[in-house]
Amino acid sequence: MSTFVRLSDYAGLPAALKGAYVAIGNFDGMHRGHQKVIAALRERASAVGVPALILTFEPHPRDVFAPAPFMFRLTLGDAKARLAEALGLDGIIILPFDTAFSQMEAESFVADVLVEALGVRGVIIGSDFHFGRQRRGTPAFLREQGAARGFAVETLDLVDEADEPISSSRIRAALSEGAVTAANRLLGYHWFFDGCVVQGDQRGRELGYPTANTVTPDGFQLAQGVYAVRAKVGRHLLDGVAAYGKPMFDNHRPPFETHLFDFSGDLYGQTISVALVGHIRGQEVFKGLDDLIAAMDRDSRKSRAMIAECGALGVLDTHLGFFG
Repeated sequence: MSTFVRLSDYAGLPAALKGAYVAIGNFDGMHRGHQKVIAALRERASAVGVPALILTFEPHPRDVFAPAPFMFRLTLGDAKARLAEALGLDGIIILPFDTAFSQMEAESFVADVLVEALGVRGVIIGSDFHFGRQRRGTPAFLREQGAARGFAVETLDLVDEADEPISSSRIRAALSEGAVTAANRLLGYHWFFDGCVVQGDQRGRELGYPTANTVTPDGFQLAQGVYAVRAKVGRHLLDGVAAYGKPMFDNHRPPFETHLFDFSGDLYGQTISVALVGHIRGQEVFKGLDDLIAAMDRDSRKSRAMIAECGALGVLDTHLGFFG
C-alpha cells in the first residue's frame, strides 16, 4: 500500500493489509533497538511481497497495572504512528489496553487476533516480549503456535550500546537526568514531544522572552532545566530555547516553556512539536530579575550555538522534519 494506515481495532483491517508481516511490542520510544526489529520486519515483508505492520498497545501496560505516578512515556500513540510512518511501514495498529484485554489467553490472542483478524504471514518480536494472561505468551510459545498455524516467528535480541542493552527505561533515565545527547544517541533521532499551547502567567513576555507554554503529560519526568530546542509549528521549523521548571516561582507541575527565536504571533490552541537538541543547564535560583534576564540572554546564545553545530542523527530526523 502507498498510504500509511493507522487503526485502533484489529477487526477493521483493510483487505490490502491482511496477510502482513507484523512486529508486536510496546515500542515506547521507537529507539535503535526497535528500529532493528522494524528493519528486519521490512526486509522479511519485502522478500515475500506483503505489507509490514506494527501491532502495539495504548496505554502502556504498566500504566494500567501500576499505581500513580504514571510512567514517563517517551512516545504516546500519535508519536509512535509518526515514527512508524517515517520508518517506511505500511501501517500501525494501536490496540486499547485495559485490564479486560490483559486477561485474554495467549492462545486466544494468537487465534483471534493474529490468525483470524490479521492473517499474519509472519511475526517478529523482541526477545523480552510476553503477552496474554499471566504473560504466558512467551517467545517459545509463539514459535510453537506459528509452527502449528502456518506463520513464521522470528525473535530478535536486544541491541547493545556501551555494553548495555538499548532500552526504553535506559532512555527515560537519561532524560530524567538531563542527558539529552545520550538519550538522543540511543534513540537514533532527537527526542520530541507534542503539546497544545496554553496561556501562561505572561511573565516571560514581561522579561522580553515570550514563550509558547505547553502542558506536559502525566508522568513527564524530564529533568528540570534549560534546553536548546527545535520546534515545528504547522509547516514552520523554528529554533528556540526552552525552560522546564520555575524555581523562582510556583513550581508545581510547571509547563514546558519554549521561546522561539525570531518569531511573533499567536499560538494559543495550536499544537507544537518540540525536539530537544541539547541540555544547557539545570534550574537555578537568581537573586533578582536582572540576573535572571542575563542568564536567559546567555542561554539563548548557547542554544543558537548548539543548534548551529547540530545535524540529523539519521533518517528519522529528516523524515520527521526537524533536520534537513
